[in-house]
Amino acid sequence: MGELHQPNVTESFPLVRVRQTQSSPRHGRSVSLVLVMAAAISLAACGSSTPSVSAIPSAAADTPTATPSGSPGPTSTQSASSSASPSATAPPSGSLANFSHVYVIIFENKEYTSIVGSSSAPYINSLIAQYGLSTSFYAERHPSEPNYIALTSGGTQGITDDGVYNLGVNNLFDQITASGRTWKSVQQGNPGSCFTGSSSSAVVDGVGKSGAYVRKHNPAISYTSISGNSAECANITNLASFDPAAANFEFITPNMINDMHDGTVADGDNFLKAFLPKITSSSAFANSVVYVTFDEGTTNVNGGGHIMTIAITPNMTAGYKSTASYTHYSMLRTIEQAWGLPYLGSASSASSMAFPY
Repeated sequence: MGELHQPNVTESFPLVRVRQTQSSPRHGRSVSLVLVMAAAISLAACGSSTPSVSAIPSAAADTPTATPSGSPGPTSTQSASSSASPSATAPPSGSLANFSHVYVIIFENKEYTSIVGSSSAPYINSLIAQYGLSTSFYAERHPSEPNYIALTSGGTQGITDDGVYNLGVNNLFDQITASGRTWKSVQQGNPGSCFTGSSSSAVVDGVGKSGAYVRKHNPAISYTSISGNSAECANITNLASFDPAAANFEFITPNMINDMHDGTVADGDNFLKAFLPKITSSSAFANSVVYVTFDEGTTNVNGGGHIMTIAITPNMTAGYKSTASYTHYSMLRTIEQAWGLPYLGSASSASSMAFPY
């Protein structure tokens, strides 16, 4: 038999029939193989309904797929008509530990280079040497308050100043309560009794210098689900009553002096040196993480400046540097991923903070 014609993808079933008429016992096996190959090529050219491997979905549209820690997750799959909030996205599974406690300690208005390597912050720099540092962490914008709201709700919610806001939006505190976990907003100098004023007089409250409490640095009070609920609002406490085992999540804001807003870098460093051991020397620190961060820097880099963020865990690789680009949305995402909570707003497209937890 002469050389067989090799079909191309533009040929279809008539070619198969021609090859069938040339079959013989002597060449039956080889021709049969050709028939199978030609038929397969022909079906592909005709738009076979058989899906390719890439066309087979790994899960239903509303089912999240696994995403490793440190990489972006899926975009929102919930429709606006869903009973759940359309701003929340189901989280993928990941390699993060199911932390027993998460502590966020937030300082004010210092650029990365004002802290890292500074002789005015020897304690903070000792923590950098002992634990993990994010070298490319950026705030969302200026001034302070939008960054606090972004960290706890997944968006700035249109806030562009340090005003008094009452926001009826989903937030991390509500998520934590809904998950069966507990939270505290530890605000140095807070007068208590669900205080909703914009500020209070300077007082001595726990460690560090005397200073004033300001509402703009306490995101919990800006959410109406908290300010309008006495039981939830009772979770906002002062610093003197701090207990590292009191809640799964504790959001800690020093007063206006100790957070470096009105005080110096040295004031903030001395505050952290006196306060942090209350966490790290306690049994609650096991299987837990402390994030020490800032609300904003002093430049406009990436919107709100380049800021220092440290991740502190019992088993952290000493001196670890995480060089990926992160924001407050990354921190929110990391907490939500660790606890299997839906991602709020921009946390859904942020990267988790990848450290050797």
